Amino acid sequence: MSREFIEAAQARRQQRWDKFLSRLPDFADQPQPLPAEGTLMRVTGLVLEAAGLRLPVGAACEVRMGKDSPVQAEVVGFNGDRAFLMPTGEIHGLASGARVLPRPAPVSAPQFGTEVHPWRRSEDRGLLLPVGAGLLGRVVDPHGEPLDRAGPITATALAPLARRPINAMDRDPVRQPLDTGVRAINSMLTVGRGQRLGLFAGTGVGKSVLLGMMARYTEADVIVVGLIGERGREVKEFIEDILGEEGLRRSVVVAAPADAPPLVRMQGATYSTAIAEHFRDQGLDVLLLMDSLTRYAQAQREIALAIGEPPATKGYPPSCFSKLPQLVERSGNGVKGGGSITAFYTVLSEGDDQQDPIADAARGILDGHIVLSRELAESGHYPAIDVEKSISRVMTSVAEKPHIDAARRARQMLARYTRARDLIALGAYTPGHDAELDLAVRLHPKLMTLLQQGMHEHAPLDLCKRQLAATVAG
Repeated sequence: MSREFIEAAQARRQQRWDKFLSRLPDFADQPQPLPAEGTLMRVTGLVLEAAGLRLPVGAACEVRMGKDSPVQAEVVGFNGDRAFLMPTGEIHGLASGARVLPRPAPVSAPQFGTEVHPWRRSEDRGLLLPVGAGLLGRVVDPHGEPLDRAGPITATALAPLARRPINAMDRDPVRQPLDTGVRAINSMLTVGRGQRLGLFAGTGVGKSVLLGMMARYTEADVIVVGLIGERGREVKEFIEDILGEEGLRRSVVVAAPADAPPLVRMQGATYSTAIAEHFRDQGLDVLLLMDSLTRYAQAQREIALAIGEPPATKGYPPSCFSKLPQLVERSGNGVKGGGSITAFYTVLSEGDDQQDPIADAARGILDGHIVLSRELAESGHYPAIDVEKSISRVMTSVAEKPHIDAARRARQMLARYTRARDLIALGAYTPGHDAELDLAVRLHPKLMTLLQQGMHEHAPLDLCKRQLAATVAG
């Protein structure tokens, strides 16, 4: 080895040390608090109370009891010197006196760009979960762990669940139509790229099948499916029978079944949105399907009531109605020239009551609603979309005038027939007395045929517009 080579290596090593030493004063100026540690004092229902722990709301913690695996928890509130924690796992075996520690996470260090686990500042204590292309085609839980037994997840980066909202003036407006592949939606309720819609339905009227159809046929680069608070049996069935291999290939599925703790269910919804935001930031068009927004609100109700928040409408505390827009507003279009998140949130109507408080609140913060009718489902009409009660608030901005006129005329014919349906059933209708009603009666079978579709049938947007125009023309 030559002398010149050795001297060059020593010079490079000295330069690295000089750079490291020059940055030490800046690092030393930053306050480095001692690691906080609390003590578990009380367990009441779903809530853990810890003393001696000063952490902000949303901070991630670990509750350690002897050599057992730690219980993951999150700070959801405090009262004086007591912090209220909500566990994300089983708390069986915990006892008074267990240690409560802030969860460490990688942060950048000043030395050569390495990753270390030093004491974290309070604003850095939120949960970091994997996002990225490595999640495509995978099924994960709300912690980012794979559920599909397809090996470890690679090609991902850690990202926080919480992020700063986009300035409303920086958002790109909804101006482009989105082909969902569903004839009733494309023709009568045209969706815009970046729109947020609610899918309002009771139980057993075909909302999961409709979500699967949109997942397979919608023109989107990436699909993110959040199964929040649904039956565990439905997770695998939705993936294999409804989503299918073709739909899963470009999808990320986040599953938080009904038996998961309420904090995990809420985290599943937030994690699904964070994944969609990551792809949107890369300029991609994302379809976000979340089933369901009601389960998310119910999980927040469980948490809020457990920590003592007073109930309001139907037991929902005020925090539920503030959490909903915080979640929904994260989707939609990004900045001009960027990607988009078109989101469909299912909203369960208890007892088919459209005035349910969550359903009523969701209608006010979404860009439209699609109502599934039990009456149509029981008559074999699928998808059971009640066009008269549904609306897309951006259709006038994304559809052409002939299409809008044809959809309006079809609505008029459906409404006219509905008002006279009882008379027709009783035999009191006589043709020739009302030309508008005569036309509605003649067009009704054609319109019903137009609005029905098999779950494996693809209906492109251009074809739907031509079929609608031909149907209305008689």
